[in-house]
Amino acid sequence: MNLVRRLLSAVSVSFAAFALSFGIARGQPAAPVPVPDTLDLPTAIAFALENNFSIRQARERIKQQDGVIVEVAARTVPNVLANAAYQRNDTDISSGFPPSNQAWQISLTASQAIYAGGGIRSAVKSSKLAREAAVLEMQAVINEALLQVRTAFYGVLLAREQITVQESNLELLGQQLKTATDRFEAGTVSSFEKLRAEVAMANAKVPLITARNTFRLAIESMRQALGFSTNSPENMRKVPTFLGTLDFTPQNFDLQASFDSARANRPDLERIAKLTESRSESVTTAQAALYPNVSAFGGWMLRKGPTSSFGDSNNGWMVGVQSQWDIFDGKATQGRIAQAKSVLEQTRLSLGEARLAVDVEVRRAHSQWQQASELAEASARVVEQATESVRLANARYNAGTGTQLDVLAAQVDLTTARTNQIQAYYGYNVAVAALRKAMGLADEFVKK
Repeated sequence: MNLVRRLLSAVSVSFAAFALSFGIARGQPAAPVPVPDTLDLPTAIAFALENNFSIRQARERIKQQDGVIVEVAARTVPNVLANAAYQRNDTDISSGFPPSNQAWQISLTASQAIYAGGGIRSAVKSSKLAREAAVLEMQAVINEALLQVRTAFYGVLLAREQITVQESNLELLGQQLKTATDRFEAGTVSSFEKLRAEVAMANAKVPLITARNTFRLAIESMRQALGFSTNSPENMRKVPTFLGTLDFTPQNFDLQASFDSARANRPDLERIAKLTESRSESVTTAQAALYPNVSAFGGWMLRKGPTSSFGDSNNGWMVGVQSQWDIFDGKATQGRIAQAKSVLEQTRLSLGEARLAVDVEVRRAHSQWQQASELAEASARVVEQATESVRLANARYNAGTGTQLDVLAAQVDLTTARTNQIQAYYGYNVAVAALRKAMGLADEFVKK
């Protein structure tokens, strides 16, 4: 199953060109990778699939397991061995006749295992199952990594929206300060109202400064999730334009359907199930040592003859069968069998533990989604009410029937409502992504 090679085709040409410029990051890039001018979520997902360090390590573990399969499978095919030896010695210690001060021997031997108690077959099967488990591990790593990318991207959008809210609040307070100043100069209000407006505006600068720093930190979290490791001076200073908004698009998730999806689709559960099968084959491999090993061999040999000339050398073919049976090895085999059975039982227990953990994760994610849905719906209504409250407070103040304190309080309430709304929208989008990951569903921008 190829989870990482196909992406939705609805990525714009500019973003596709950006992703292509990065290429497949299999090592340190030859040239610094430039920061793009714009970055949207599909492009971020595409880049992370090729450059996230956790995903790249998971791919390498698959390659490692491929090497294990080749190594183990080598016992199922004939092995050919070439030997050559040359010796020069004193004639007094020569073992040949007539005595000679040199000797040589060349041989070419092929051997094939005939019977190994089922150990070879089980070892090959075990390694293949381990390889399948490595593929499933990579899928689980991808799901986790892309959840981190989505969360980081939403975090950038949240920080950007927080800056907008604080700037809007500062602008409203600036207008209020101008009104209070004009009225003070006209003699219709006291200096206290002007001072109060100045204090409110000064206080509003603090959350704006904090929001801007939060935005910078969110970008660094995004860079880490992507695996973007180019630290050239121009890349360190440049900030791309992030495309996207924190929207609230209601979705429905049934709890029982979420449980069923997780049990059927979670790659980490499938991985442990494959490892359980692999460990079972390892028990068979260990038990194979209780039986004799039989192999056939055949080959050709050239050995020094009566003279030092190669033409006088003796040569010929050989063929035979050899067997080895460890009748008593100090119970080492029984120890290895006991270890293999224990590892198998531990893996089975790990599977049960993982299933319980997945059930808890799904329930928590579903509960978090429910809370986020309710908060998002409630926050939208509060913003509408707070906006109307500010309009009415300004109208009453301009008409002389309201106080400046009413206006400032209404503006504070509006800022709080807007902040709560974007926080709720961020929480909802993250909750949906976390629930989909808990259900074992691939990211929306990745096709199986």
